[in-house]
Amino acid sequence: MKENAREPEAALRERVKELSCLYGIARIVACHEMSLEDTLQGVVELLPPTWHYPEIAGARILLDDQEFKTAGFQDSPCKLSADIRTSGRHRGTVEVVYSGAFPISVEEGPFLDEEKKLLEVVAGETGLVIERREAEQERANLHHQLQHADRLTTIGLLAAGVAHELNEPLNSILGFAQLAKKSKRLPKQTRSDIERIEQASLHAREVIRNLLLFARQAATSQQRVNLNDIVRSQGLYFLESRCARDGVDIVHSLDPDLPDIVADPSQMTQVLVNVVVNALQAMPNGGTLTLQTLAGPRHVSLIVSDTGTGITQEVMDKLFIPFFTTKDVGQGTGLGLPVAHGIVTSHGGAMQVDNIAEGGARVEIQLPKHPSPQEESG
Repeated sequence: MKENAREPEAALRERVKELSCLYGIARIVACHEMSLEDTLQGVVELLPPTWHYPEIAGARILLDDQEFKTAGFQDSPCKLSADIRTSGRHRGTVEVVYSGAFPISVEEGPFLDEEKKLLEVVAGETGLVIERREAEQERANLHHQLQHADRLTTIGLLAAGVAHELNEPLNSILGFAQLAKKSKRLPKQTRSDIERIEQASLHAREVIRNLLLFARQAATSQQRVNLNDIVRSQGLYFLESRCARDGVDIVHSLDPDLPDIVADPSQMTQVLVNVVVNALQAMPNGGTLTLQTLAGPRHVSLIVSDTGTGITQEVMDKLFIPFFTTKDVGQGTGLGLPVAHGIVTSHGGAMQVDNIAEGGARVEIQLPKHPSPQEESG
């Protein structure tokens, strides 16, 4: 009689432990301030006390390439596991193991039927938590991208308005300076001062031209262009001497069968120059600059890699914002990459900047390739 009375009592204790485990998991999941990693670790810690032999039980969650486990976890053949799935896709497992000796029930084995069902429930809840957290992160990323795009649009409109307003008085200053310089009776100092005015005006006009390019309001001349020609004969013509002076080696890896694109040659040259200058500034003590072209199914890629200092995440988030620069005053305007990005996107392309694991940064510019005559006829 005592044994029969003990069995319902033991079953009730197991049931209480299961409900306590599920309640604890619900409380952890409800805490949105916790990261996904902390949430999964919290779920793992709740599992061993729920099992029939908690003193020898360990638990872990395997998710993609991540592992969350209890202290002192030791893998064992005596294991109970359940699959974690998100949107029907296998992502990992929830596991509970016994790492020591224990009495084995002939009828049920080392794990109770209720424990098997509980682990299935835990795995299902874990999958739902992962789905929700990843969906929230994706929404946050999309919101950030929309904010960034809206900010760039506003800045572009403002830049275009300022550029147009400055163009007229600047042209007058430049014109009168050039007219005054033609006078043959100018003192030497006055002529030198006028030349400085002319140089400053030309520099300001270049900044305004870059602003209009960023706002995509500058006139373009579209024609068939091969990026290999831009790299070989135009872009590096301006930069080879500087590379040699700064101790930077140039490595070419150009696709000999690279198809043409439709673009403005001068603007493509400016994109290359802007990106290369940015790479050179990241290698103050010398290094290697690699220029590579690749042909894809629909795009042609121009890749510029350096062995410099790399880019912090904070700077990475602001790379394409005009006038943002990490350089000292007088060392840069903060328009190089934003202008290059504006040119590339106006040509229907995309620009991606990443750090290289070995050190340095990599800029990949993708532009739609020009269809061949066979493709056009097709």
